[in-house]
Amino acid sequence: MRSAVVVFPGSNCDSDTWHAVDDVLKQPVEYVWHEETNLDQYDCIFIPGGFSYGDYLRSGAIAARSPVMQAVGRAAADGKWIVGICNGFQILTEAGLLPGALVHNDSLKFISDIAPLKVENHQTVFTRDYTPMETIHIPIAHGEGNYRVDDQTFDRLQKNGQIVFTYSGSNPNGSRNDIAGITNEAGNVLGMMPHPERAVHNWLGSTDGRALFTSLLSSWRRLQDDKGGLA
Repeated sequence: MRSAVVVFPGSNCDSDTWHAVDDVLKQPVEYVWHEETNLDQYDCIFIPGGFSYGDYLRSGAIAARSPVMQAVGRAAADGKWIVGICNGFQILTEAGLLPGALVHNDSLKFISDIAPLKVENHQTVFTRDYTPMETIHIPIAHGEGNYRVDDQTFDRLQKNGQIVFTYSGSNPNGSRNDIAGITNEAGNVLGMMPHPERAVHNWLGSTDGRALFTSLLSSWRRLQDDKGGLA
């Protein structure tokens, strides 16, 4: 499985994500600059956290219009797996690849903490290595993580099992119905506000993020088996 980590001016979690993929999966992973227009060689594309373009407009709004995001859109349409983390989640909503929007936290303050999450759907390509309704602990670091969506779209997300992660116990940012991560309707694009790449080693304080990365590899190997290829 070959992965790409997209890098925008202002990204600051790109190296964290690269190392998480490399350390956990031992699979090829490469940085991709925001001016790249062809992602055909990759199976999975990560859009990391940070402050793309300094968040000088809305968070993710400028990055969503960069050349690489056209390639990300084509990859998503082709069924490739896309993971947007924190600012990456914001970019995916701004690009129209995920519904809804991320706005300022209710507290109007930047939050850096470890949040308990509930795995609402363990049957996605991103979560198959978690157990049903498992509670995990993943770091958060954001000022605009408050996920908002209209009633009709929320009902559709809930009905289709697109709500993948919710905050458990307490809601740090005011996100609707405690939503912490969603997929698109096809199930191949994930956006989440917490940082799984910061929870892959004991010395980081949690290893609960590892299963997200191993889920992708397990899903890819099953796909290769179905195609009759080598895992």
